[in-house]
Amino acid sequence: MKSYAAVDLGASSGRVMVGRVGPDTLELTEAHRFPNRPVRVPEGLRWDILGLYAGVLDGLRAAGRVDSVGIDSWAVDHGLLDADGALLGNPVHYRDARTEGVAEQVWATVPPAELYAATGLQYAPFNTLYQLVAARSRPQFARARRLLLVPDLLTYWLTGEQGTELTNASTTQLIDPRTRTWAYGVAERLGIDLTLFPPLRQPGDPAGLLRPEVLEETGLTGPVPVTAVGSHDTASAVAAVPAGGERFAYICTGTWSLAGLELDAPVLTEESRAANFTNELGLDGTVRFLRNIMGLWLLQECQRAWGEPDVEVLLREAAGAPALRSVVDAGDEAFLAPGRMPERIAEACRASGQPVPSGRGEITRCILDSLALAHRRAVREAQRLADHPVDVVYVVGGGTRNALLCQLTADACGLPVVAGATEAAALGNVLVQARAHGLAGDLAALRGLLARTQPLTRYTPRGGTGPWREAAARLAAR
Repeated sequence: MKSYAAVDLGASSGRVMVGRVGPDTLELTEAHRFPNRPVRVPEGLRWDILGLYAGVLDGLRAAGRVDSVGIDSWAVDHGLLDADGALLGNPVHYRDARTEGVAEQVWATVPPAELYAATGLQYAPFNTLYQLVAARSRPQFARARRLLLVPDLLTYWLTGEQGTELTNASTTQLIDPRTRTWAYGVAERLGIDLTLFPPLRQPGDPAGLLRPEVLEETGLTGPVPVTAVGSHDTASAVAAVPAGGERFAYICTGTWSLAGLELDAPVLTEESRAANFTNELGLDGTVRFLRNIMGLWLLQECQRAWGEPDVEVLLREAAGAPALRSVVDAGDEAFLAPGRMPERIAEACRASGQPVPSGRGEITRCILDSLALAHRRAVREAQRLADHPVDVVYVVGGGTRNALLCQLTADACGLPVVAGATEAAALGNVLVQARAHGLAGDLAALRGLLARTQPLTRYTPRGGTGPWREAAARLAAR
C-alpha cells in the first residue's frame, strides 16, 4: 500500500487529494481544498498563480508522508519565464478578451481546414495557439525564454525541472495527434518558436524531486518524487472512467462538459472539423475525440448572481419546472464570459422566440435540459463521425452529484448512464502515479480497480427520445 498526492486544479477551486493504492484498494481523501479566484486587473483577467502555489504547498503539508506527487489542471493557459527562470507576470486567463479576432488573423495564414488536418483540434478562441499570436507583439513576450503550461509551471517551482506533459500539450493546437509530437509546419508558418517549450514528457515519466526548500516548507521527508500524470485534467478524468470491455462514451462534467469517445487514432475529416470535435491525446496512445460544451459554468454563474443558493434547492425547484419548455445552445460563445448569466439565458430564449424562463427553478431547468441536449448531440455525432457505436455513457466528475442532470442525459441519449468517480481527475492522477511506481497494470487494469472500489449509480432512460429529438430540431432551426 502506497500513498500519492494528487494536486487537482479546476477553474474554480484547487484540491490536494491523497490516494492510497493497493492490489484491491483505492481510497481517496481530501487533504486540502482552496479557492481558485481569477483576478481582473487593468490589463485584463489573470490567474492568481501565487495563491494557487501557496494552496499546493499547504495541501502537501496537510497530506503528510506520500510516495509521489502529481499535478493536473485545466488546459491551454501558461506562464512565461525570462532568461533567469523568473515568471513574467501572472498567467492570462483563457476567458480574457485578448484573443478576440485573433483566429481570423491565424486563418489568413493557415486556413481552418489545414489547421484542423494538421492538429485535429477544435476551434476555441482561447486555444494556446491564438493566445501566443495575440501575445507576440507585447514587450513581455519578447522577454520570454520559456513557456510552461500551468501544471508544468507548478512542477517547475516544486522541483526546479522543466518539461511539457503531452496530454496538456495536445490542447495547445501545436501538436500533431498522428505523430504525438509538435506540428512543426504550423508553428513555422505562424512564426511560433517551439523552443519556448521544454521537452515533451509522457504520463508516468519522472518529473524531478521536491526541492529542499519545498521539503522544509511542507514538513515532508525527502526524497519525494514528482511524477508526470495526465496533466490535462480531462486526460486524468478519462483515465478514471470505470469502464469494462463494453463500447462506451464518456462525459467529464464540471465547469465544462467534455463529451466524446476514446479512440486509437484521430478523426481528422472535414466533417469532424465542421462539427467542432477535437482530438486530444490520452494515456497509452489513446485519443480523446470529444466536444467541449459550456457545462455547469452556466449554473455556477447563475448561482453567483443569485447569492450562492444551495444547489440541491435549485435542483428541487428545477425538477418541478416544465421539461424542455425552453433550451439554449450550451456551446454558444455568448455564454463564455462571466457575469449576468440569468439575463443572458433569458435574452437567448427571447431572441429565439421561446418562452422566457422566469425564476430560479425555470432557469435551472433550462440549463439542465440544454446540457442534456448538448450531451445527446455530442454523443450521437461522435459515434457517427468516428463510426464507433456505443452501448453506455459514463459520466464522471462533479456532475455525478447532480442526479437530475444524469437522468436527463440518459433520457436524452436514449442510453444507460453510469455515474461514478466524482473526483475523476484526482483518481486518474493517483492511478498514473501508482502505475509508474509498479502498483497497477495497463489502462484496463486501472479501470478495473476503479470499478471494484468506487460507488457507481446507473440511470436508465425513461420514455422515448421523441421530445428530445423535437427540442433538438427546434434549436437547430434557430
